[in-house]
Amino acid sequence: MPQFENLVQEFSEYYKKWQEEVYQDGVTKGTRHRRPGGGSKGKLPTMTDKLFFTLVYLKTYPTFDVLSTQFNMSRSKSNENIHKLMPILARTLIRLGAMPHREFSSAEEMKKAFKGIDKILIDVTERLYRRSQDDKKQREHFRAKKHHALKNTVMSTLEKAILFLGRTFTGKNHDYGMLKKEFSPEEDWFTDFQVWVDLGYLGIIKDYSGKNIFIPHKNPRKSKNKPVTELTQTQKMENRALSKVRIFVENAIGGIKRYNILVHRFRNHKTNFDDDVIAVCAGTRQFVII
Repeated sequence: MPQFENLVQEFSEYYKKWQEEVYQDGVTKGTRHRRPGGGSKGKLPTMTDKLFFTLVYLKTYPTFDVLSTQFNMSRSKSNENIHKLMPILARTLIRLGAMPHREFSSAEEMKKAFKGIDKILIDVTERLYRRSQDDKKQREHFRAKKHHALKNTVMSTLEKAILFLGRTFTGKNHDYGMLKKEFSPEEDWFTDFQVWVDLGYLGIIKDYSGKNIFIPHKNPRKSKNKPVTELTQTQKMENRALSKVRIFVENAIGGIKRYNILVHRFRNHKTNFDDDVIAVCAGTRQFVII
């Protein structure tokens, strides 16, 4: 597969660079004498093996017991390899320009990054999270009396390319609240774009500048005077038209969720690993389509 072969080449170059950095750091501290590449080759002797091992983990999300059996290594070694290789894959994707933007310091920076793009679709992706034994953490991840979750804001184009992947929030955070934390309403983020959102972003037209923000009509509330309420035919037609555009961001989210690590309940405990994996999955998916 051409994309995999290209990724192996880039991954290999960065891996060797990382090895040299580790070696030089060890030499400086007096803890390393053997040159990179010396000694036993381990169970993943080639760059293809290392990259394939990492992608298999992201795609199938096996337990480390299962992963170690598949690759004929100890459970602790499979854990160690994943946490060693994941950052290298992430930096490789950044170097290739495949990683979505994660944050912007200003509206000007975002507009510069999105140069040539005039339409943005915004939505939130949600994934299951383990139930913490700590009561405070458990409440933080509890999502609307349903389940424990993690959430990220996603911005995409009509071509399903992911422009922006927000930082990982806990499940109790509201979709629109997440947007306001990452894109302060005090700045003119969206004045140069046409923006499509769903009803999770009620209030966006009032809070943000820009006349080209499109959000569906909300069904009127029922009351004693109006026990039966519904949208007008015109409003229904407008909502259908909006949904035909918004479907592309949902397709983009569906693309990164082909990696089962984003579908099954997230089990890992390492700090920030929940954020790292969704970024790598998004970057890998971007690399395939660009």
